[in-house]
Amino acid sequence: MAVADIRTLDQLQDALDQEMAWRVKEVKAFSVAAKTNGPERRHFIRAGVALLYAHWEGFIKASSEMYLRFVDSRGLKYSELKSCFSVFGLKSKLQTLAQSRQSSANIDAFDFILAELESRSKLKLGSAINTESNLTSKVFSNIALSLDIDLGRYISRYNLIDESLVHRRNRIAHGEFIDIGGSEFGVLLDEILKIMREYKTDLENAASTESYKRNSEKIKLRN
Repeated sequence: MAVADIRTLDQLQDALDQEMAWRVKEVKAFSVAAKTNGPERRHFIRAGVALLYAHWEGFIKASSEMYLRFVDSRGLKYSELKSCFSVFGLKSKLQTLAQSRQSSANIDAFDFILAELESRSKLKLGSAINTESNLTSKVFSNIALSLDIDLGRYISRYNLIDESLVHRRNRIAHGEFIDIGGSEFGVLLDEILKIMREYKTDLENAASTESYKRNSEKIKLRN
């Protein structure tokens, strides 16, 4: 399914399911590396770590963009969206306010933002999700927070992401040797896939509960 076609909750869930399924199938093919004792095991593991990282980065980027497409299709006003989503449409003007030293430019930018708040939001999605080609826990946290995804369940796995996956992948990419056993690779594979599934679930829950809406903040406060 094309990302641009995501307009309903069912379409989002189907797209996320498909995105996850083909990645899991491909990564699982390398699980043989965790079980074999043959001389080719090290080659499988090195390739498996690189592939696992590629799917980690690819899924977080693709699934986040799918969710943003879904939010954009809601047709809400900027004032109806939580601030983190409105930023995707007003970022250029916000950057002007943050960087310009010219009073006229700042005034124009601020007036533009005020005038646009009651307009239909138009989220600029082309470069909205930036993995920086190095999806560390810090970069992941920034992406998740930009979509109002709670980081609570992920924080304990940050060292796993940074040291066990990203650092090893970078060493492999630079042609360095890494020593990782089959059982350790198997655990890493399972844990990263678990994080990806949890992120997918968080996006689906956010979409189904409409947590992207500003009024959902008020509902939480009342409760």
